[in-house]
Amino acid sequence: MAGDSVPVLLVTANVGSVFEEPSVMLKIWTEEFLSTILRLDPKFIALHCQEVGGKNYEKSMRHVEDFVRLLMSSEELRLFDKIRVFLDEDYSSAEHFTALGNFYFVHESLKDVLLWDFQECTFVPVSGKEVHSGNIEAVTTKEKAKFPQEFFPECKWSRKGFLRTRWNISGTVFDLINIHLFHDASNFIAMETFPSVYSKTRRRALEHTLDRFHNDKYPNVPYFLFGDFNFRTDTAGVIKKLTEDTQERRLSTKGNISKLQFHNKDDDLILTLGKKEFSHCEHQNMFMQNSGEWLREYDRELEDFDGRLFEFPIKFVPSYPFEEDINEGSHYMQTRVPAWCDRVLLSMTAKMLVHDMSSPDSVEYGIVGPITCMGDHKPVYLRADLALDEDTMNDGSKSGVMSGLTSREMLNNNNNNHNSNGSGGSNNNNNAASTITRYIHIKHADSSVKIFRETTV
Repeated sequence: MAGDSVPVLLVTANVGSVFEEPSVMLKIWTEEFLSTILRLDPKFIALHCQEVGGKNYEKSMRHVEDFVRLLMSSEELRLFDKIRVFLDEDYSSAEHFTALGNFYFVHESLKDVLLWDFQECTFVPVSGKEVHSGNIEAVTTKEKAKFPQEFFPECKWSRKGFLRTRWNISGTVFDLINIHLFHDASNFIAMETFPSVYSKTRRRALEHTLDRFHNDKYPNVPYFLFGDFNFRTDTAGVIKKLTEDTQERRLSTKGNISKLQFHNKDDDLILTLGKKEFSHCEHQNMFMQNSGEWLREYDRELEDFDGRLFEFPIKFVPSYPFEEDINEGSHYMQTRVPAWCDRVLLSMTAKMLVHDMSSPDSVEYGIVGPITCMGDHKPVYLRADLALDEDTMNDGSKSGVMSGLTSREMLNNNNNNHNSNGSGGSNNNNNAASTITRYIHIKHADSSVKIFRETTV
C-alpha cells in the first residue's frame, strides 16, 4: 500500500439487459468485470448498478443472487475480506423501489475502514461480509430516495432515484452516490430543442439531489457521483450535422408522422429517424471512429453544473445504446443517438482528493468490455489514487450534527463510543422485529466457507 494514497476503482453499470439472458450474460459480464479488476489492481472497489434484476424484474429478480455469488466467490476478489452490498429489490413497494444496487469490496490490506450510520450519525467499523437485499428501508448504513413523481409526470411511476453511502478510509471521508436519472422516451421530442424536455427533467432531478446533500443535517463531505445519468447529446444539433445537404421526407401513419428520412442529392438514404429509431447509413463507423470524438461537442448536459461537478476527460466511445447480441458486442443499436449516459463525476472537493492528478498515469477513465457484449450499456469506470488521512469531514458550511469535527476527531469519538466486535457495525437493533436475517454460504476452492448476511422484510 502506498503510504499516503489507496488505488480505488469506481464503476457504474446499468445491468438491466444482463438479466434478460442471465445464463449467458451474467457469466460474460462478470468475467469481463473481474478481468478489469485484475488489470487495474485496486484496493477499494465501488460498483454501482442500476436496473438490478432487469426490466422485467418480477421474473428475473431471482437471478440477482446468482450475480452476487459470482462476484463474491471469484478468485479475483478473494483478498477483499470486507464487503458491503445494498440491493433494493422489493418491487412490491412502488413508493420506495429504485432497483439500485451498490457493491463495495475492501482489500484486506486496508485496516482503518468505517461506514456512516445515517440514523445514529456516527461511523461504525467495517468488517466481514454483509449483503442487504430485498426491502432495505431499515438498513441505516445507506441513504436511499426516489425522485418525486412530479419530476416525470409522463410516467405512471418511475424507479429513478439515488442510493448513498459514506466512507471513512484512514481518516479520509467521502460519499459514494449511485444515481439513475430519466431517459429520453421519443427521438421526435428530443430533437425539438436543446435542452430538450427530457434534459430539463434530468437537470431538475440532479439539482434537487445535489441541493439535498448540501442542505441536509449531515456534514458536507467530498462526494463521487456515478450512475446512469441518461445524459444525451444535443439531438437536434447532431441531426443537423448528419443531414447537411440532404432532403427530408416524412412518412405518416394515420395522419401522424411515423418516420423522417433524409436523402442526399443522389437519393441515397442517409438517416432514418423514428420515435425509437435512429439509423445512419454508416452507423457503426460514424460513432465508433476516433472514439466518437466529433460527437463530444454535442455532449452538453453537464454544462449547467460547471464549477459544481467535475469529470475527467472522456476518451472512450459513447456508453449507450449497444446491441444486446453476444456476437455484436461493439455494435450500436440503431434506436438512439449514441451518448455518454454512464458517468463518474466528482464534487470539486472530491477532485482535490485524487492523488497526483497531474500525472498522466495516475487516473484512468474508460469503459469495461469495449468489444464484449455487456448489455445495452457499457460499464464506465474511474481508476484513481485516493489521498489518505485527509481532513474532509466538514467544509464549514453547516452547523448541524458534529459540525466542526475533523474526520480524525470523529474517528476517535467513534472508537470511544463503539466496540469493534466483528459484527460489521450494522446497527439495526431497533428494527429487529421487522427484519429477517438469513445466511448464504459461499465457498472458495482453497479457503473456508464465507458467510454473509441478507436482510429482508
